[in-house]
Amino acid sequence: MRAIFLILIVAVVALIIAVQTGLIDISQTRGASAPVLSANENGVTATGGQTPEFDVQTGSVGVGSREANVAVPTVKVEPGNRSVNVPVLEVRPPATNPPAAPTTNSTN
Repeated sequence: MRAIFLILIVAVVALIIAVQTGLIDISQTRGASAPVLSANENGVTATGGQTPEFDVQTGSVGVGSREANVAVPTVKVEPGNRSVNVPVLEVRPPATNPPAAPTTNSTN
């Protein structure tokens, strides 16, 4: 239920932002009127009534492509003049140990 309220609140805020920024322009072109009710011996009758009419203008977004020349910078890497001391690691082969004799536990 909270999710529905959150979605409704976000939708109302988005509509307000769209109207305030001019993305949507809503103007009423025809007003509303309630139906006329009349009661007589035969019952109640309703006549007329009019719904409001609105004119909505929305903004547009144009998407397209065009060719353009873009300057791409060149990168040149040169080695530095400083000498760097790199430590040398000595790698020794692992010591070889004779395989251990299998042990057996025999309980009789």
